[in-house]
Amino acid sequence: MNGTENSRRTVKILNAEVARKIAAGEVIDRPNAIVRELMDNSIDSGADHIAVEITSGGIEKIRVIDNGCGMTGDDLKMCAHPHATSKIETETDLLNLSTLGFRGEALSSMAAVSRLEIKSGGLVMNASVTEDHIIKPCSPISGTIVQTSGLFENFPARRQFLKRPASEALLCRSTFEEKVLPWKDISFTLSIDGEEKLNLAKCPTLKERFVQALELFESEDLFYEISGKAADKSFSFTLVIGEPSVSRTSRKNIYIYVNGRRISEYSLVQAIEYGSQGFFPNGLHPVACLFVEMDSSLVDFNIHPAKREARFKDPSVLHHAVSSSTRDFFKQYTKQTMTDGIGQNETAELFNLKEETLDVASHTFSNPYKTNSSGYKNSGSSSYSHSNYQTTSYPQSNSYRISNNKTSFEYSERLAKMAADLDQDFDRNSGSKNYLPSDYKNDEGEFHFVGSTLGTFLIAEKNDTLYIIDQHAAHERVLYDAIMKNTTEKQALLVPYVIQTENKADDAYLTQILPQLNEAGYEGKNCGNGRWEFTMVPARWKGTEEDLKNDLLDRRIQPFDIINAVAASTACRMAVKAGDILDQTTAAQIAAQALELPDPHCPHGRPVFTSITRKQLYQLVKRI
Repeated sequence: MNGTENSRRTVKILNAEVARKIAAGEVIDRPNAIVRELMDNSIDSGADHIAVEITSGGIEKIRVIDNGCGMTGDDLKMCAHPHATSKIETETDLLNLSTLGFRGEALSSMAAVSRLEIKSGGLVMNASVTEDHIIKPCSPISGTIVQTSGLFENFPARRQFLKRPASEALLCRSTFEEKVLPWKDISFTLSIDGEEKLNLAKCPTLKERFVQALELFESEDLFYEISGKAADKSFSFTLVIGEPSVSRTSRKNIYIYVNGRRISEYSLVQAIEYGSQGFFPNGLHPVACLFVEMDSSLVDFNIHPAKREARFKDPSVLHHAVSSSTRDFFKQYTKQTMTDGIGQNETAELFNLKEETLDVASHTFSNPYKTNSSGYKNSGSSSYSHSNYQTTSYPQSNSYRISNNKTSFEYSERLAKMAADLDQDFDRNSGSKNYLPSDYKNDEGEFHFVGSTLGTFLIAEKNDTLYIIDQHAAHERVLYDAIMKNTTEKQALLVPYVIQTENKADDAYLTQILPQLNEAGYEGKNCGNGRWEFTMVPARWKGTEEDLKNDLLDRRIQPFDIINAVAASTACRMAVKAGDILDQTTAAQIAAQALELPDPHCPHGRPVFTSITRKQLYQLVKRI
């Protein structure tokens, strides 16, 4: 047929069967879509036990059994007709959804592309392209059993694109795992070709469900729960996240759930990543799952056939809450874990772990590490709560002290002097420029510098512990801390940067973060009609007007994160590098200051040092 003949085709109305198959293909594209829809229905039914059985990848058979409220005879007569639903009645109900299913197309689509059977009470209903809601009596059951057989038998064009049964089974399992995560109060089982693959009992915490369902190889003790809520109670959230040692090379192990649905929402993945920035180095990403409960009138799920996406009225408040809560958790986590490698007798003395009330940026903390009587850390039960604008307790030391109760080295004034010298050239090869105090003296018995090795590491001894220090990471962190103490330095713009917002939500967001922008060195004001003018920016920030708009409105980067990135980059460039030859005085001073850092990680998250105690060394050489 040539192009001329093609252009002469007339518009026709598709027959009902073809139209129904096309519509069904938008919902049921492969077996795991059936698993997704049927599990949604079972959860909506109020069931507390759901079993999923898959045969031949779900192509031959999928069976979902629940002990929920069941279906009446009238329900069975109507359920597989197009747009039959018990979840909504009017279009306004779409704005206040409280169930996972709502459109009424799932069962109808299954009947269009497979043989559908539903048992509930004492009735069984069969529906397919050739059968229309045939209802017969059967043995009474509690709950509901839904089964599909022969997927795409009447639709060979679709069936030929299915993968092998083993591959389809893996997709079904992935969907099953995805569905069970938010519902810790429901027990689930999954069987594939007659073999039970997963048996998940009800569990007390989302952390436990997350680790068990995904069968992560890391211990549950390495994960923590961070909780938060909006001051106006419009949303609350729980973030399950692994410590920095639990990492992946991609973001695929960051899950986002809103009101029990998993969605693809980059802004919330971004919020978790921003909060974790500096703790997962070398391009690594956290393993995490965010569970959000939100007022249903503030989020719209009716924008994607598989409900994979959502539209928020204003995502900025939630984004900020998640990001700041995650960052605050890791800051406190780092303060506790910085004692790793210090002898067990020194651990309890180094941090005064008595309970006391402490207001830390209006967040709520609970100690992720408890010490037992022997001084060992125990990371068993752990949680972190971010209840907006509340003050509660966190075990925290008021002072950083050493085992003989002598005052630690005071560096604040010297750091300030270093910060003033940061713009001067640094001869890294000769090591002639000494950013550390030249009048530095060791307290006898506290610190001993051993020397340098492998062109990269500094070796030092302190309190019966041997430290191996990365000279670049240590110096980088010292410089970074000095820069961050002088972030308020500003530069005036000859021509103000103008940002034009697109909606009221953007205006509200900029208004909300304006105090933080001022603290970070930006000065701006709302001139009305969506026009914002910035007349001051941080002295070290070199971005353009477009960069500022992208950072604040498109990427929603918090003001601190912008300054943090600039400081980290500056410190990295100016710090001594691996392979640089340092004189003994400079090397010793870098090593000493590394052991006094409040946070012993470089700005990009790498540890500044590793350590080994005398006891551990004795064990290695079998010395008694």
